[in-house]
Amino acid sequence: MPITPRLIKLHYKTREKLLVLKKEAEQSGEYRVAKRIHAVLLNHQENTSSQIAKLLHAPRSCACEWLKNYDQHGYEALLEGQRSGRNASLSEKQLIQLGDIIDSGPIAYGYTTAIWTSIMIRDVVQMEFSVSYHPGHVRKLLHKMNFSVQKPKRILARANEENKQKWRRYIYPNIKKKPVA
Repeated sequence: MPITPRLIKLHYKTREKLLVLKKEAEQSGEYRVAKRIHAVLLNHQENTSSQIAKLLHAPRSCACEWLKNYDQHGYEALLEGQRSGRNASLSEKQLIQLGDIIDSGPIAYGYTTAIWTSIMIRDVVQMEFSVSYHPGHVRKLLHKMNFSVQKPKRILARANEENKQKWRRYIYPNIKKKPVA
């Protein structure tokens, strides 16, 4: 028995609503949602999942899944859901402990500097909780914990403001004007 392709027939009002929702998704940067809605609209125009996959540059299995989900659960099935991802390595209790350590400062923890770096925090997490993180992930973790990441400005500690103004106003413009030999 031949397999018939899934064809979703939409009421004209549903089609119009999907077109509006697709446009809203695109404008708000939810391109994956817009792509799924587009797949449903293309299927309504009697395109097969293979054709849809080719048009949207997506795997055929994804196109089939989008259509099946829409058919079974409606528009809600096309929205972005919570992605499972990997389980958190640190518990809520451990995050609170880490926050207390960060709040107390690096000197209180035994470092000689007064400013935390993501590498230092990575080392603290390794020593305290036996969990290894990449420094880049530590920055994400800090953001999740509502800590701000700050980039230090490079300024001269003993710079004379008057000399800096003189440099900017007279010396530097003259250097810029000289032709390179």
